[in-house]
Amino acid sequence: MLTWFAAAIAFAQSPGPPPVVSPEVHSDKRVTFRIRAPKASEVAFFGDWMPTDAREKMTPSAEGVWSYTSGPLPPSIYLYSFTVDGVTIADPVNPRIKLRSLTSASMVEVPADSPALWQARDVPHGSVDINWQHSKVTGGEPRWVWVYTPPGYVKERSRRYPVLYLLHGSNDTAGGWTLAGNANFILDNLIAEKKAVPMVVVMPYGHAVPFGSPRELQAKNTALFEEYLLKEVIPMAESKYRVAPGRANRAIAGLSMGGGQSLAVGLGHLELFSAVAAFSSAVPQDFETRFQALLADAKATNGKLNLLWIGCGSSDFLIERNDKLAALLKSRGVNHNYRRTEGAHTYTVWRQYLGELAPLLFR
Repeated sequence: MLTWFAAAIAFAQSPGPPPVVSPEVHSDKRVTFRIRAPKASEVAFFGDWMPTDAREKMTPSAEGVWSYTSGPLPPSIYLYSFTVDGVTIADPVNPRIKLRSLTSASMVEVPADSPALWQARDVPHGSVDINWQHSKVTGGEPRWVWVYTPPGYVKERSRRYPVLYLLHGSNDTAGGWTLAGNANFILDNLIAEKKAVPMVVVMPYGHAVPFGSPRELQAKNTALFEEYLLKEVIPMAESKYRVAPGRANRAIAGLSMGGGQSLAVGLGHLELFSAVAAFSSAVPQDFETRFQALLADAKATNGKLNLLWIGCGSSDFLIERNDKLAALLKSRGVNHNYRRTEGAHTYTVWRQYLGELAPLLFR
């Protein structure tokens, strides 16, 4: 009995392996990533600043901790993952997770020398609520809608605010624009600087058809999402939050899949929206035929649209579709802003675009 007790104490007191530190952001803005995988035969690293098909081999230590150190990275929030013997996983010791509809990744923040627009500054902050709806449009499933309310919303009870419907991309969630896009901090900072009008931002879940469904079912996603947005999300927002009525007080914007949805829903319902924006947009393939009437009468279209804003990074895989859309709009005389910037298909670009768009809304 005493022998067992002594052995148990010795086991409890025996030191385990030292904790793994990952990610480690260095003063020169290089970042070291580590994962303990002593039985693995091959571990690779991917960060969203790298080409989509690129992977960096990681080097193991004698203790089985694999590591990779990046070159200096510009200040931003980056997504990354490990592939361990063919299985891609998030960083197991990093609590900052990028949720997705299928699989997850980890996030690392390389801070700016002085707080950037997307960072939390010492200014009044708004709030972000998570709302749940049982959607009849999508068969009764519970769906979440994230809603940002600006600083002062709680105290200024008689004030009504314009509303931006902000949509995420494919394989993202309703929380993407908050958890990775820092939309709330961007709006906080712009409002504090009096560069943006205080507004409510409604961020619904954009996969009306389950992500990963067969292609023929996925093709119906935008149409079903449009029905969900118009019949359930907008009525919920306008009944629960103090939003100002009328199309002049409604805007819609989105990234990637959400950019395509913004174009489809916003331009298809100019009686509801006065501003439409698309970031790195999955432009509808039938755009020219779908919006034939809109393109044919540019004068009427320009009279209805306060703002049509399009942006895409030159390294984005969707750049050709966005270039063609901008050229089409220009050829038909439809007023629009086209921002062709550096960058790829990442939140680094989309945070920049939101920071440029928000000051233009509701003026």
